[in-house]
Amino acid sequence: MKTTISIDVLSAAIAAVRAKSPLVHSITNYVVMNNSANALLAVGASPVMAHWKDEMEEMTAIAGALVINIGTLDTGWIEGMKAAGLAASRRGTPIVLDPVGAGATSQRTNAAWEIINLCHPTIIRGNGSEIMALVDADVKSKGVDSSASSDDALSAAKKLASETGAVVVISGETDYITDGTEVYTVEGGDPIMTSVTGMGCTATALVGAFAAVVSDPMEAAAAAMAVMSLAGERAAANARGNGSMQMHFLDELYNLTPETL
Repeated sequence: MKTTISIDVLSAAIAAVRAKSPLVHSITNYVVMNNSANALLAVGASPVMAHWKDEMEEMTAIAGALVINIGTLDTGWIEGMKAAGLAASRRGTPIVLDPVGAGATSQRTNAAWEIINLCHPTIIRGNGSEIMALVDADVKSKGVDSSASSDDALSAAKKLASETGAVVVISGETDYITDGTEVYTVEGGDPIMTSVTGMGCTATALVGAFAAVVSDPMEAAAAAMAVMSLAGERAAANARGNGSMQMHFLDELYNLTPETL
């Protein structure tokens, strides 16, 4: 069954993020740290970008959610991700995994699965190729860009959700959020969003913010993707290119109101 998130649920989710300003611990890649941090601030959350293994236990203890993004990997970062994931799992803190570039190399796909098997993420968000690569090792992605549509990846997302117990989010022209049985869909956004680096990583960060304050992972993920889509659509109406698109996107996140919804 496919459904969409209601305006009332979405409004309540946004209000909760802004009222509670959850700390979102993001172990994310060099390319998007600034963008993701600003997006979290714009929506009302509080970002911290920390990846040193030795501080993971203490940092996770004060976080409302943990976001693990494998965009720029090395051995030290992977160990930090595992340490943070284990600490968050013990505390029942929501964990959001972004398997960036899964399918581009076997190392990335294997690293994503190590984190999944060890830390049991609450939500996994990726593009079509990344989600398909986690299910089928023969699927190859084009670096961090998707060569498959979200429609193509829906069956793989359902299978991944069923196998891992995580809610799986596929971003694309239509966003899909599934627990293996139920499916939320989010329409909207704008094609220019694909020309702004790190938009997918920003979506993952926002999923972390909503997961910190919304107890239902399906609703949290759907709310984040709806906010992402709406802000992108409104920003594109005023953007002259991908540079101003980034600026307007942050402004639209910051200025979201019930009337906007």
